[in-house]
Amino acid sequence: MEINLFTGKEKIKVKALGLFQQEDFIFVSKSYDSVKKDYFYRPIGGTVEFGEYTLDTLRREILEEMKAEISNIRLEKMWENIFVCDGIDGHEIVFLYTADFKDVKYYEKKEYTIVESNGEEVPALWVKKEEFLEKRLRLVPEALVEYLKNDSNGRHRTPASTL
Repeated sequence: MEINLFTGKEKIKVKALGLFQQEDFIFVSKSYDSVKKDYFYRPIGGTVEFGEYTLDTLRREILEEMKAEISNIRLEKMWENIFVCDGIDGHEIVFLYTADFKDVKYYEKKEYTIVESNGEEVPALWVKKEEFLEKRLRLVPEALVEYLKNDSNGRHRTPASTL
């Protein structure tokens, strides 16, 4: 039985998300909740397939969605996330990785289009962290906002001079 993206009653999903940063910007996809009538943003990545490690999921998803390879991958945090999207209950375990794009060209353009496994095209863009920290834009999972507040790990950031 195939289960919809946000249906959580039958299944807990495991997600691998990549937090890509450059200076004060993070790279996120933009989606719309049709019931709440608002946009939300999320780091790119996807659902872990049976028998697949979360690290492999992250590499596969970024390659599929953006045709990009990644490096400097590090597991930062794990969360349990229970939420409602499009009026449907969801439940997921989130593995958050920090990573870098191998090709610097992905830091030069402000907005991209990623293609989901269902063929849906979704905008992905560099957004200033303060937009989420000051709650002007909604970042999910919500626990990620607290992580960004405390992010002082000093990881390499690519200059944002082109944004």
